[in-house]
Amino acid sequence: MPVPVPVPQQRDVPAAETSHGGDLTVLVIEDDPACSITGPELSAAAGTRVRIRTARNLTEAGRLLTDDVDCILLDLALPVPAGSAASASTAAAPATASTTAAPGAEHRPEPAPGRADELAVLTHVLRIAPLHAVLVLTAQDDTELAAEAVRVGAQDYLFRGELDARVLSRAIRYAVERKRADIAQHQLTESGLRAQENARLERGLLPTPLLEGSDLSFAARYRPGRSRALLGGDFYDTVRTPDGTVHAMIGDVCGHGPDEAALGVELRIAWRALTLAGLCGDQLLSTLQQVLEHERQSEEIFATLCTVDIAPDGRRAGLCLAGHPAPLLARHGRPARLLPYEDGGPALGLLPRARWPRRQVELGGEWSLMMYTDGLIEGRVGAGSSQRLGQDGMVAMVNSRLEQGLTGEDLLEAAVAEVRELNGGELTDDVAVLLLGRDPERIRRRGRSASRPGPVSTAPAAAPAASAQRPPLYGP
Repeated sequence: MPVPVPVPQQRDVPAAETSHGGDLTVLVIEDDPACSITGPELSAAAGTRVRIRTARNLTEAGRLLTDDVDCILLDLALPVPAGSAASASTAAAPATASTTAAPGAEHRPEPAPGRADELAVLTHVLRIAPLHAVLVLTAQDDTELAAEAVRVGAQDYLFRGELDARVLSRAIRYAVERKRADIAQHQLTESGLRAQENARLERGLLPTPLLEGSDLSFAARYRPGRSRALLGGDFYDTVRTPDGTVHAMIGDVCGHGPDEAALGVELRIAWRALTLAGLCGDQLLSTLQQVLEHERQSEEIFATLCTVDIAPDGRRAGLCLAGHPAPLLARHGRPARLLPYEDGGPALGLLPRARWPRRQVELGGEWSLMMYTDGLIEGRVGAGSSQRLGQDGMVAMVNSRLEQGLTGEDLLEAAVAEVRELNGGELTDDVAVLLLGRDPERIRRRGRSASRPGPVSTAPAAAPAASAQRPPLYGP
């Protein structure tokens, strides 16, 4: 029966990174004392202190392999222990699964056919020391074996006949630095892949408005406050129910981290499901508060919310506010103004058994309704200024843009750009803005176009742009 070789606990950083004052510790694994080079010889050649530990077999090497070892010098001619080192390595594999998950270790190439036995010792050492630099010693006439050892995972090779203190000290330094660079490159690659994966996930969680069949126009802008993120604590959504009512919502979870972003997504999806199930107003918000209370990390977390439900004829809407800024309504030929907010209820998660009254709002025949989060109005007015833009400043800014004839996407783009410019740089809070509008002339043009006969096509009809459009992201 082969004796299992002890597997030392591995850490998450290369051993070379913890060398103090340039000192080096080298573990030599070979069974021929005549081949040994002493520490003083290496120290003199390297210009720094070099400590040498010598192991005559793999069992002894397992005991001497500690975190302060910078490099392993392995003789490929080391006799394979009873049962073979490869067998011992396989037997030890379950123990290493959780402790030796070094970057790149799971992708290490296997020895070429016919070389497995010759490299069994190296394969075992690489398994138990995935974070250490490894130099191999081989005969001068076996260059192919040496090259195969490097391909399998060693950092470099040396010939026994050419071994001296100067060559060895330089090779050790090179091997340590190469191992460190290999690990850093692998971690960088993994980090990039994770970032791409996270971006795809976050982008998939952004809402796609469900407005097919509606005459209303839709535009949105979204920017998270977190650096290099696509999602923040702000959230919004828009859906049209079978009765023709268009429901829109915008909200803000307090905070800016990934937990708040996740909670915002949960609340948005819950709102859409409840809305499609027929709930609205106080009943919907009460149920959303229950969702929030069950999903939040602590009782201090709350969320503000604004919901509107626009009648099928597009001339009136119901408005509910839960601690959220009131929307901005611009009617044809009139300045934009804030909708009433006196009857609003508290933010979700603040008061048990709270109520949120629904106020009826007359929209008129031609209008634009802008819903936004407080990130849009809490920016500074001038670099270094303590004054906030506020709702009054936002209303004046939007009216100025309306007078220039801007609407839809152009209006939102200009408004957000001006807010950032006034702030003197990027906004630190999440920002979400959506704009719904009704234009009777555009509706009539669409109706005339739809009634005009055209060529027969067997291709499926394309859905309206608003029903498949994700909101553009802006900012870096």
